[in-house]
Amino acid sequence: MKRLLSIATLLLALPAQAVQPAEEQMPATHPIDSVVVTGSRHRIDVRHLPMTVSTIDRRRIEQSHEQSLLPLLTEQVPGLFATGRGLMGYSVSTGAAGQMSLRGIGGAPQSGMPTTGLLVLIDGHPQYMGLMGHPIADACQSMLTERVEVLRGPASVLYGSNAMGGVINIVTRKMRDEGVNTGVNIGYGSYNTLQTEATNRVKAGRFTSVVTGSYNRTDGHRPRMGFGQYGGYAKIGYQIAAAWQVEADVNLTHFNASNPGSVTDPIFDNDTHVTRGMTSAAIRNEYDKTSGTLSFFYNWGRHKINDGYSPGQAPLDYRFHSRDEMLGISWYQSARLFEGNRLTVGLDWFRFGGRAWNQPLDGSARTMLADKTLHEVAAYADFRQTIAGWITLDAGVRIDHHSHVGTEWVPQAGISLLPSADAEIKLSASKGFRYPTIREMYMFPPQNPDLKPERLWSYEIAYSQRLCNGRISYGINVFYIDGENLIMRVPVNGRPKNINTGRVENAGAEAQIAWRISPAWLLDANYSYLHMAYPVIASPEHKLHVGAAFAKGRWNVSTGMQYVDGLYTEVKVAGNGRYEQENFVLWNLRGSFRVCRIMDIFVKGENLLAQRYEINAGYPMPKATVMGGIDLKF
Repeated sequence: MKRLLSIATLLLALPAQAVQPAEEQMPATHPIDSVVVTGSRHRIDVRHLPMTVSTIDRRRIEQSHEQSLLPLLTEQVPGLFATGRGLMGYSVSTGAAGQMSLRGIGGAPQSGMPTTGLLVLIDGHPQYMGLMGHPIADACQSMLTERVEVLRGPASVLYGSNAMGGVINIVTRKMRDEGVNTGVNIGYGSYNTLQTEATNRVKAGRFTSVVTGSYNRTDGHRPRMGFGQYGGYAKIGYQIAAAWQVEADVNLTHFNASNPGSVTDPIFDNDTHVTRGMTSAAIRNEYDKTSGTLSFFYNWGRHKINDGYSPGQAPLDYRFHSRDEMLGISWYQSARLFEGNRLTVGLDWFRFGGRAWNQPLDGSARTMLADKTLHEVAAYADFRQTIAGWITLDAGVRIDHHSHVGTEWVPQAGISLLPSADAEIKLSASKGFRYPTIREMYMFPPQNPDLKPERLWSYEIAYSQRLCNGRISYGINVFYIDGENLIMRVPVNGRPKNINTGRVENAGAEAQIAWRISPAWLLDANYSYLHMAYPVIASPEHKLHVGAAFAKGRWNVSTGMQYVDGLYTEVKVAGNGRYEQENFVLWNLRGSFRVCRIMDIFVKGENLLAQRYEINAGYPMPKATVMGGIDLKF
């Protein structure tokens, strides 16, 4: 396998910035998918951005037949990895999965803490818990997603805290063509797993709407590992003038999850009940020389958790409860002041916090664990200038003030070169930071209200090129990350305490390649190598995915092999003086057949080699699984 990996690395000499979906033939010109919003707030050709951005479109999301976005992102985005513990569901608290890392930045080092260094957005709005400061993996659902843009590298100038490792921006679904579209998707498979989704989209003149709902459940591949989830999403929009549009949406998801514990340390009655909600409203303007948005968003959550008990112990006589919220107002305006120029300025205000307590089952007084609300206000500016049509200079700065921690200055700079119509060279240097969360400062025994922000600097060089009229795209990027003040749990006077004592020093390379052999056939692959001086969980040293797809007539078939090596499942010194690592090979196969104009049938198989492996230590993943179903579109 190591020999195969070496050969694959040589073949993947250089990746494209955005690999096209297997089902779509690559056009001769630059692909439209390369127009993104995440790296600049406004719509821009990715070639003029100094950052590296990966895009996953709706068609690929649909053909993955996954209710969660994380497995697809792990396959398709170099350097990105998300942990798993079973066939469906990530949960929270003890035994949870869904920790995300990008280039080794995400969760807290050496502790397996949730994702706080990688920011998840929905339409540009932060999606993290007001108390804990991390996103809920089970809320990253495919049902509401038009496409996903992943900015690989710090994005703190535009998005502030938590974006120090990068950004995953979920762009919600829209209806572009006049008319009414309705879709229903139903799948059933191994371990009594059920996936369902129904969507209705409307465009009538200036009015658009999207309404979608889903219900998903599984018994799990281990006893006491059931998972059930239902959710809904609704969005309306209205074009009030040629250059002005208003939008509003609401998203709600609820899930119940059970945790059986690790195979060596079982747990009984470890059950979680979580409800998450999100709503937003925005007014947008888009003229020839200027565009901008004023938006309001509100996120909230209700959590009830039974931490369970081990064999020989008595059941707990209390339940953990928490309520959190995050409210924000965001404004930006981008303008072309003169030829080749683009200036973007913006303001952000966030209010976040909540309450957490232990509630005795006998109805006696609750024990408060936290009751805190904090604020954050920021202003930023990004200046971009294109010279002679092939050189783009970029510089940005953000001043961000936290009501408890203080003020942080965040600069970035970069340059994009287009030596030819089909080649790109990018260089960038950017600062990322993360404020300590309410949990880290005020909750549970390690708390420390005197914590300072985590900080890092990232440096990157990237090259990509397209050949054969766009049928082949390839490239490479290398990076170096140096950070300090990472929050660690260390013993102080015999007790654990959160201290700004950690460091990060990561270096690596990432690669993608796509080859459109014919209108029906596409091959693609991506590879990432990561060296960490200070290892963290959920960050493999090598990650390789090689895929092939065939689409012709009524048939659509795709397959992929994923190889993961040097994945840290536990970051602690074992008896032989080494960290606990895992490596595995996964083979997935997906196919669909169009029975008639309105109905497709599909089948998918995952881990068809029946590999035995763990991503969360002590939680073996399922062997080969299958699912089949129907997809109706009216």
